Amino acid sequence: MHAPVNPPTGENLRTVLAGLLDGLPPSQAAKAVERLIANYRGRTPTHTPVLRDRSDVVAYAAYRMPATFEAVRSALEAFRDRLPAWEPASHTDIGGGTGAATWAVAAAWPGAERTTTVLDWAEPALALGAELARTAADPALRAARWQRQTIGTGLALDAGTDLVTVSYVLGELTEADRRAVTEAAARAARTVVVVEPGTPEGYLRVIEARDRLIAAGFRVVAPCPHSAACPIEPGADWCHFAARVSRSSLHRQVKGGSLAYEDEKFSYVAAVRDEDPPAAPARVVRKPQIRKGQVLLDLCTPEDGLTRETVTKRHGPRYRDARDADWGDAWPPRSG
Repeated sequence: MHAPVNPPTGENLRTVLAGLLDGLPPSQAAKAVERLIANYRGRTPTHTPVLRDRSDVVAYAAYRMPATFEAVRSALEAFRDRLPAWEPASHTDIGGGTGAATWAVAAAWPGAERTTTVLDWAEPALALGAELARTAADPALRAARWQRQTIGTGLALDAGTDLVTVSYVLGELTEADRRAVTEAAARAARTVVVVEPGTPEGYLRVIEARDRLIAAGFRVVAPCPHSAACPIEPGADWCHFAARVSRSSLHRQVKGGSLAYEDEKFSYVAAVRDEDPPAAPARVVRKPQIRKGQVLLDLCTPEDGLTRETVTKRHGPRYRDARDADWGDAWPPRSG
């Protein structure tokens, strides 16, 4: 058993990031974020990172890192709910940048004895990630290795790694590099978690990775309740979920919004080898529709693919569970 440690949260991550913005004029930070949003995702060769210096990295981390953390944390929570006794003793984060996924792993398994390696091609991002990690309560996060590495063809990972995360990375890569990264993760890891933006394009990249992991002998743990082909017709829809993120003042300045939060949309797959997950429940794949006396649940099911279940008051406790159900939850809950 490991000693209790307060897990990282979005709030303490935002606090640390806000401290790094001290001394950086808000207008400069906002302009840096606007430029990086326009140029960073998906249009940058891996050998020429757009995150050029500390001010770039600080601004972009303050803007994006909390949302990435919440998305990966949500995916890991769904995985952990299916395999509650499983715990990684080693973790490699591919294209991890400033370490949002490593913070999410520390939140999912706080205080666990774990070796952590973060690989990225942007030296300023790695340097800031190491600086942030030193502020964390989690000992494995504080002891993480931050290693510069080209992400793509030729990527080599330590065999026998328990957990490999690939979050918000595949969209920056060519098709050949995406294949190489996924296959390298599959060769090295017991568990692979891939997270991408919750867009039609992000979903397709996740499905591509999912297919390769299944072909390599992995079983899907989440979000899918099966390892068969995705029942969504290509081009007709896409599978994605949402994580609530509190907005910082920089968020509000860049987006011009007044709300204190936003929902980060993401797609993901978590798959494992050499484990036998329990029989999977269905997954709520759309926001439940609550109407007078009934709840409509859009589900992905192990047996029938995409279905809709209507739960009414006459279902008693199941109706109360349905009213409490959220987008992305397993259904029925264990209590059901």
